[in-house]
Amino acid sequence: MDGILKVGKYLVDHAEEIVTSMIGPALERAEFEVTEEMIQQSIKLNVEFLNMLVNSFEASNEVAAAELIKWSKKNGEQQAAMLAQLSTMIKPYAENRLMYLQNITQIAMDHGLSTEDVLKISNRISYLLDVSMIETIFAYEAYRDDQLKDRQKEINELSAPIVPIQHGIAVLPLIGVIDYPRVQHLLNNVLPSIPSLDVDHLIIDFSGILTIDSEVAQHIFTIHNVLQLLGIHVMFTGIRPNLSMAVVQAGIDFTSFNTYGSVKQAIESVR
Repeated sequence: MDGILKVGKYLVDHAEEIVTSMIGPALERAEFEVTEEMIQQSIKLNVEFLNMLVNSFEASNEVAAAELIKWSKKNGEQQAAMLAQLSTMIKPYAENRLMYLQNITQIAMDHGLSTEDVLKISNRISYLLDVSMIETIFAYEAYRDDQLKDRQKEINELSAPIVPIQHGIAVLPLIGVIDYPRVQHLLNNVLPSIPSLDVDHLIIDFSGILTIDSEVAQHIFTIHNVLQLLGIHVMFTGIRPNLSMAVVQAGIDFTSFNTYGSVKQAIESVR
């Protein structure tokens, strides 16, 4: 162990020099333009990893991985925030592993370490790199998933706005693909806000809908029934043939609904 710790001290004392010599050839082979900022960021990340590697020499795999997981999570989130592709992140890992194993193994051998100690260091490098890759991917995916949820929420809000057009009359234009999450947004966010708008007549316009299935159609027409119970007169406009088929397949009785070909016709019916 004394020999391993001696190698560790050497790695820490010469971390930036070692990292610079390792990543230089890799950056030269990069298939994209490498900026000075990217070089410095790469040096910083690799120096941090090298220090964590050294700190792990006296620890178990589990303890060594704990700190690395935090570091990898931060790295994954940074990469996702920079809109880096996941494939771009993963591609260098095989080369990085070989680079670390070759360079640090050589340093260990130069310090006269036994084959057993060299193998211990090599195994720890491989283990930490694997943990780093896995946790970076997890963090990347979690960050991107949160971004997608936020964007979907914005899309839902923009694609189902309630538009007052005359006193007591408003239009709810439905746009795009109506799927289950969109319906849930309507039920949980849009529907509760309607009574506060002092609306007597609500026109739900389907002309902007691209597709809808029978299950979702059932939920849409549930909205009609709820609004009717609230004393709001509901009218449907712009129902296309494919939507009509979905309604029929859902077993919905269409005869009880007020339907019009256009929003204009629905407004005129109120006068």
